[in-house]
Amino acid sequence: MAVQRQTFKIEGLKELETALLELPRATAKNVMKRSLMKAGAPVAATGSALAPFKTGQLQKHVKVGGRLTRRQKSLFPKQSAVEVYVGVSKSLPQGHLQEFGTSEFPPQPFLRPAWEQHKFGVLDSIKKLTWAEIEAAAKRAAKKAARLAAKGK
Repeated sequence: MAVQRQTFKIEGLKELETALLELPRATAKNVMKRSLMKAGAPVAATGSALAPFKTGQLQKHVKVGGRLTRRQKSLFPKQSAVEVYVGVSKSLPQGHLQEFGTSEFPPQPFLRPAWEQHKFGVLDSIKKLTWAEIEAAAKRAAKKAARLAAKGK
């Protein structure tokens, strides 16, 4: 069974985009990464809770992160500057066998139901979390500018 990437297009966030563009590029990328990581946390928590319990290892390895394995990178080329994934960490590569099953064992999905349960909440929280991160970054930048101005005098 081929794994398919599910994408969403969120419209009506022009103000958010404008605010991100006012930040330095690296800061904007970090703002987005922090927002996406926080927004993905509920999906990971639910996925961990729904994961089948045999040894308990699968539940410990459901994570939110920005890295893929070499094979996953070849299957899913990067489509934007910041991407975050929810799934089983690469230290437990057999997690996908539980999710999708094998010829001998039926699938026991845990991440798909977690995503289905939280997807609309995640999309809403991305907007709220990103605004909060932008405000925090702007405050840090203003503080840094004031500190540099004080040193320059």
